[in-house]
Amino acid sequence: MRKKMEKIKVHIADDHQILIDGIIAVLSSEENIEVVGYSLNGADVLNWFAANEADVLILDINMPKVDGIAVLQNFVKQNFQQKVIVLSSYDDVKLIKEVLKIGAVGFLAKKCAGENIVEAIIKVSKGEQYLEKSIQQKLLNTFNKQSTSKESISQDGPFFSSLTPRELEVLQLIARQYNTKEISAELHISVNTVETHRKNLISKLNVKNVVGLAIYALKNDLV
Repeated sequence: MRKKMEKIKVHIADDHQILIDGIIAVLSSEENIEVVGYSLNGADVLNWFAANEADVLILDINMPKVDGIAVLQNFVKQNFQQKVIVLSSYDDVKLIKEVLKIGAVGFLAKKCAGENIVEAIIKVSKGEQYLEKSIQQKLLNTFNKQSTSKESISQDGPFFSSLTPRELEVLQLIARQYNTKEISAELHISVNTVETHRKNLISKLNVKNVVGLAIYALKNDLV
C-alpha cells in the first residue's frame, strides 16, 4: 500500500482577516497542504510558534504590535526551522533584499498571492527559494541597471571564497538575465563551458536553480 504524503503545515500571519480567509480558501482544495493556524499581529505569531509547529510561515510585513521584519529576525535568532515566505503589498527592491538577507526564503506580492501561493509553499517546503515571476523581473531589471565592476562586489557571502573569477563573472551575468548563448558571447567561451560553470555554481552555492543563483547574488551584493 502506497504511503500517503505528509501534509505541509502552514501558518498565515496578516493583519487583514479577509486576506487570511482568501488564502485559506485557496489552500483548502490542496490535499498536501494544511493551514494549522493564523495570526493577526506579530506578537501572536511569536506566541503561537512558541507552543506550536508549522513547516511554512506566510508572513506579512506590516502588522501591529510586532512587525514582520522583527518577527523574521526573531525566528533567525531563535533558530526556528520554519520556511518563511514574506507576503507584502510592496515589491520594493530594497525591502525584498532586506528580508532575503535576514532569512526569508520566498517573497510574494499580495496582488499575486492567490495564483502563486500554492507553488510558493510547495517549493520552499522542498528546500528551494521562491520569487514570484514579476518579482524576479523587477530584481533582474535592477541588476541590469547596476555596475558589475569587481570594486562593488562584497566578498563576505557564504561560499564566496570557493568561486573562481570566471564563475563570478558567469554568476553576475546570470543575475542580469543573460542566457547561455549570451554569456558565451560576452565571455568568449563555449556554450558547454557556460553550462559547466552554471552547474558548478549551483553546487558550490548550495542552491537549487538559476533563481537561487540570482537570490544569492542579490543577498551578497554581487551585482
